[in-house]
Amino acid sequence: MATVRHLAGTIGPREATGANFRTAAAWLAGQLGRAGYRVERRPLSVPAGVSWGVRVPAGRTVNVVATPPDADLLKPYLLVGAHLDTVPQAPGAEDNASGIAVLLELARMYGPAGGSRTRLPLVLVGFGAEEPRGDGDARHHYGSRAYVAAMPAAHRTALRGMVSLDRVGVGRVVPVCTADASGRALQDELVTGTGTRRCTNRSSDHWSFARRGMPGVRLGSTPYAEYHSARDLPPVVQPAQLARTAAVLMAWLG
Repeated sequence: MATVRHLAGTIGPREATGANFRTAAAWLAGQLGRAGYRVERRPLSVPAGVSWGVRVPAGRTVNVVATPPDADLLKPYLLVGAHLDTVPQAPGAEDNASGIAVLLELARMYGPAGGSRTRLPLVLVGFGAEEPRGDGDARHHYGSRAYVAAMPAAHRTALRGMVSLDRVGVGRVVPVCTADASGRALQDELVTGTGTRRCTNRSSDHWSFARRGMPGVRLGSTPYAEYHSARDLPPVVQPAQLARTAAVLMAWLG
């Protein structure tokens, strides 16, 4: 919960082109670096638009990318991502400091400075500009679309699964959502019984990967009353649900 409190309580709303987002991105890069990862802040441009009823300016944002120093992405690997930005009016405790909290827990456990190892190398990404700047896919998921567009063909081929952590701190079961048929085998790997449920949606960064033929799923998406509002504050997030989400991922990564 310390990550949720820091992002949503101390930093606050993190619109992708704003100063708060830049502060959050620098903080996340530092946390991932301390876990032993090689960290890059990869810049991208986003247009002006309307994000959940609020006008937002054109500008620059970043994806924060953490790669194990010895990873060879020409060989099979896994990727877990979570968007760092929020809509302008929301502190974003659940959407999506919750996802970043689980991502950092994985980094501390499985990173080069940690004591555990995954079955395949694990890349971690804090995506910028996931939140919409207008209607439709073309005005959404800017950070992950830029990440996918820059991937060499061989890295796409080697990716064995992408999981997007998006709103993972509310509820009693963990939603495991596919975007299309390309994610069904990966969904099967992550669905572990009564603690998970199957669903379908394209409203997160997994869709950027799935639409280019890579296996991607989303964990999270349980509805909650404070969604995209100024009331999306740390008390909204349930530590037990963060733990359930982490357990699902740990079983998959093991």
